[in-house]
Amino acid sequence: MNKSRTSYKCSKCNAQRSTWSGHCDICDSWNTYEVDLNSDVTPKGLTKKRGREVTFVGLKGEKEFIPRIKSHIEEFDRVCGGGLVPGSAILVGGDPGIGKSTFLLQVSAAVDKNRGGRCLYISGEEAIDQVRMRAKRLGLEGTNVELASATNVRDIITSLDRDHSAVLVVIDSVQTLYIDNLDAAPGSLTQVKTSTQELTRICKKRGFSLFLVSHVTKEGNIAGPKTLEHLVDCVLYFEGERGHQFRILRTIKNRFGPSDEIGVFEMTDTGLTEVSNPSKMFLRHRENDVSGSSVFAGIEGSRPMLMEIQALTAPTNLGTPRRAVVGWDANRLAMIIAVLEARCGILIRDQDVYLNVAGGLRIKEPAADLAVAIALISSITGNSVSSNLIAFGEIGLSGEIRPVNQTNIRLKEASKLGFTGAICPLELTNKNSKTSEANLAMDITSINHLDDLIKYNNICNSSNKTFIED
Repeated sequence: MNKSRTSYKCSKCNAQRSTWSGHCDICDSWNTYEVDLNSDVTPKGLTKKRGREVTFVGLKGEKEFIPRIKSHIEEFDRVCGGGLVPGSAILVGGDPGIGKSTFLLQVSAAVDKNRGGRCLYISGEEAIDQVRMRAKRLGLEGTNVELASATNVRDIITSLDRDHSAVLVVIDSVQTLYIDNLDAAPGSLTQVKTSTQELTRICKKRGFSLFLVSHVTKEGNIAGPKTLEHLVDCVLYFEGERGHQFRILRTIKNRFGPSDEIGVFEMTDTGLTEVSNPSKMFLRHRENDVSGSSVFAGIEGSRPMLMEIQALTAPTNLGTPRRAVVGWDANRLAMIIAVLEARCGILIRDQDVYLNVAGGLRIKEPAADLAVAIALISSITGNSVSSNLIAFGEIGLSGEIRPVNQTNIRLKEASKLGFTGAICPLELTNKNSKTSEANLAMDITSINHLDDLIKYNNICNSSNKTFIED
C-alpha cells in the first residue's frame, strides 16, 4: 500500500524538499519552507481500489435558476453582470484607503434594505466599534447588518454552516485569516490559499454571496498566489488616484457576466456615490481654447465614455528628454512620438512630453492613439482643438489610421453630449457602412494617415490657423 509522504515547499520560489530547512538554496530566502499540503494528503499514485462513478447530466436542468440579488446600486450591479449570483465568491482588491471597506459596508446595507435576509460583515482588521464608527459616518447605523470580529476560519465556517444562515457575507480581509492546523503565519501563501478554498466551499454549499477583501502588492497586483483569482468566481478591482474623487470599480474576471466592465463612483463625505453619466462628469472642468487638449471617445467594458487627454510639450536641454505619462501606456506614447517624427516630419526629440488622462482614469485600448496624436500636435503648434470635436482610431507604425470596434456607440455618446464633429478612420464614412441617424447628424471627418490629420484645417476654433503651420 502506498503511503502519503510529507514534503516541504518554499513559499517564495516553490522549490520542494523532502525535509524542512531554514534556508532556501534556490532563492536565498530564510524561513520560507512550509508543509506542502498537496503532497501531505495525496497518496503517491492510485491503488487498485476503484472510485465511485461520476454521474453526468444534460445541459438543460429541471430547476429554475435562482434570481440574482439586486443591490439597486446601478453601477455596482452593472459591474457584477446584473446583480449578485447566490453562491458566488467575489474577490475585491485595491490600494490602501481607496474605499474597499467603505463600499462593501454600503453594499451590505443596500442588500439588507432591498432584499432582506441576514447580511454579515466580518472584520479581521478592525474592532466592532471601529466598524460602527464608519457606519455612523455613512448614515447606515439604522440597517440590520450584523457585525463580527474574527480571524479563525474554523470559527467562521462553524457560524456560517447553517441552513438559511445568510444572504451576503463580507470578510475583510483574507490576509488576516488563519487555519489553526496549518504551521504558517496569517497572510502567508498557504494560509491565504487554504482559507479561500474553505470559505468558497461553504458559500457554494449554503448559497450565500461571499466577498473577500484582499490586499495588493507594491506593483498594484492582488496579493497572494495567482491561484487565488482562479478559486473565486469574480474579481473586482478598485482604481483611482488619491488626489481625485473618482473611483473606478473594474471587473477583472466574471464567470457570470462580461469582464472588463466598469462602474464609476465619486468619493464624498457620506461614502461612495455612483456616477450615472461619467462622460459628462469627466468633461465638466474642461477648458476651451487651450492647446494640447483633445477628447477621446472610448469604450470601457460595454459602455461608451468620453475622456479628456491632455498633452504638454516643453523644450529641454537634457540629452534624454523626459516622457511622463499618467493614465496611459508609456510605451505606446513612445511609439506615437516615433511615428510622428519618422512619418510626418514633426520633431519632438528635443521636447519634454507630459501626457495625462484627466479625472484619474486609466485607458488601455489602442483606439486612443489618434486623440493622443492630436493633443501632441496641438501642444507643439499652439493651436487649440475645437471644443466640439472628438477623435478615436488606432495608429500603425507606418502612420496609417486603423478602424476600431463599436464605432456607432462612440459617436452616439458624443452626439448625446453635444459634440458636433469627429475625426475617425476612413472606413466610417463609407456609404455602404451602417451609421445611425445620430452619427449622420455629426460632421465626421475621415482620415487614413497621419498626414491627413496635419493637413486638416478645421480642427481649430474660430481662428483661421491651420492645425500645423506650413
